[in-house]
Amino acid sequence: MSLVFAGIMSHGPGMRAREDRADPAVRDPFFATLDRLRERLEEARPDALMIIAAEHFANFFMNNMPAYCIGMAEDYEGPIEDPEWLRIPRRIVPGNADLSQRIIGKVMERVDVAYAEEWKFDHGIMVPLSFLTPEFELPVIPANINCQGPPLTPLSRAYEFGGAVRAACDAVPERIALIGTGGISHWPATPNSGKINVEWDREFLRRWAINDRTALTSYSDEETLRDAGQGGFEIRTLVAVAGACEGSMGDVLFCEPIPIFATSGFAAVMNLES
Repeated sequence: MSLVFAGIMSHGPGMRAREDRADPAVRDPFFATLDRLRERLEEARPDALMIIAAEHFANFFMNNMPAYCIGMAEDYEGPIEDPEWLRIPRRIVPGNADLSQRIIGKVMERVDVAYAEEWKFDHGIMVPLSFLTPEFELPVIPANINCQGPPLTPLSRAYEFGGAVRAACDAVPERIALIGTGGISHWPATPNSGKINVEWDREFLRRWAINDRTALTSYSDEETLRDAGQGGFEIRTLVAVAGACEGSMGDVLFCEPIPIFATSGFAAVMNLES
């Protein structure tokens, strides 16, 4: 078939773990926006959801850190974090091993990618799923991009990875939805946790919405670290979704700083041709 839905959203653990401490004047419209994102996802009637997230040392460490990895299991367990803290019960999330293997095979024709038959989902996947597929019934194909341990994949390669994912989706008969999750500016696990550069966030999302490949891939890691913190390296997951939608433009549905979530709450969607 093809890609039938593509969007991006925040995945901060505070969105669940500390949601009762967020300012309702901002939290409630943000969560309402995520409801609309879920509705658009459901309207696309996907057979599977591919979710591109950032590695948080949940499954890989510096002794073996792939730039890109795609899961190919029949099911996955998550969250890896304490479920009482994250406020998401631990569960088994369905996958689709056959579909995953076919997509991986097509992606490998353009981009070298690792693959895994075992995967523990952390907040980067479980938080978005809790909003977008609250019954956890839709088969998931997880993908990780290394956004933690240098050397980090260049943004231009993240965009190309997205293009390879799109070509793979176009090559299979199933209807595939795609979500990229991460933070924009944030400084997790540092004294600056809770700091947000909302101007930087909104400029990045502006570039994402018009799918300006040159502008999206022009950020240097030095600039990102200075202006968006080490958490800003997660823009790779969002750039990959733009690469999967090259030629399309999108809409930013929401972007407001929510310090108790340690990041901006954001959501955006690409307008794919039918």
